[in-house]
Amino acid sequence: MKRTRLLSRTPSAPAVTPAASPSSEGRSVRAILERPLVIAFIATIGVLGGLVLGTAVGSITTVLVYIVLALFVSLGLDPVVKMLERWGMRRGAGIGLVFGVFALLAAAVLVFVLPSIIAQIGQFVVSVRDAAQNLESNEWYRSLPPDAQSALSQALDEASEALSQPSTLAAVGGGALAVGVGIASAVSAGFIVVALTLYFLSSLSGMKQALYSLAPARNRPRFSDITERVTASVGSSLLGSVTISAINAAVVLALHLLLGLPFAVLMATIAFVITLVPLFGSVIFLVLGTLVALLSSPTQAIAFGVFYLIYIQIESYVVTPRIMNRAIAIPAALVLIGAMVGGTLLGILGVLIALPVMATILLIIREIVVPRQDAKV
Repeated sequence: MKRTRLLSRTPSAPAVTPAASPSSEGRSVRAILERPLVIAFIATIGVLGGLVLGTAVGSITTVLVYIVLALFVSLGLDPVVKMLERWGMRRGAGIGLVFGVFALLAAAVLVFVLPSIIAQIGQFVVSVRDAAQNLESNEWYRSLPPDAQSALSQALDEASEALSQPSTLAAVGGGALAVGVGIASAVSAGFIVVALTLYFLSSLSGMKQALYSLAPARNRPRFSDITERVTASVGSSLLGSVTISAINAAVVLALHLLLGLPFAVLMATIAFVITLVPLFGSVIFLVLGTLVALLSSPTQAIAFGVFYLIYIQIESYVVTPRIMNRAIAIPAALVLIGAMVGGTLLGILGVLIALPVMATILLIIREIVVPRQDAKV
């Protein structure tokens, strides 16, 4: 009897739920595969979701470009603000001073530079037409070999014909309506970018701390160090590129005024835009500027080419190393590839941010990817 009571008090073993067998899973998969309508419906939903997402991203592309541009501008201005802070100025006052100077420069460009550019565009079109018509009467043209005469005459005829097209005139700003719409769009976009830049610049430290908090605690010191180096390199690259282009434009303007060449303001503006392309921009403008100077006289063209070539050497060995001392060294081939890809995707903005993006990628590869691969022995 006692044994019976002991057995009765023994708790019963819990019921074991049989695990799903591989054969049952295989049957469920086959059941789904045997329903082509279900598969087609799921695939259609996926494709429609992708199309909706792509359309949504495409509709806000302009906004995303504004945000990216404002972020890069804030990173470019941050070194200037930090320099003012080191001089004893508060960050808010430094930001106000930087934007005050920027507003004065923008107003000066709109009031003094832009009207001259628009006027000189029309003068340039007329000058190309006149050069094509009066080419054969020039003595230096008759002194050229016949093949060179034929090639130069054909090139000027094609340039004159291209500049006479309405689409070309609208593209370069010859149409008043196109210029007005472009100015209105640029002004509205400028206000948006300036507002976003002010916000990013004032809250840049907080944004970095929020980004650091997303990393694990053990990796935050290294992550913050790499991030600071990346942002410093991006800021130095952007500020350095704009500074070098501005110096280049000032040199071009001075050479045109000293040599008596026409279209001084227009060519200086073109030089500023083209030389944003690192390493190769100055060489491209050397050819372009010399060809445009050839419309005046071969002597002026040779003088401009020689003086500008001398400046390129000074820029390469003196100006650029001093200004870009904090930027990361990038191979020339990668610079060219980045500039072409950026220009194709985003135009001038893409060319401007191509160098900082390439510098960021190279820094991440050198500091993170390569050490991890070296540790795998």
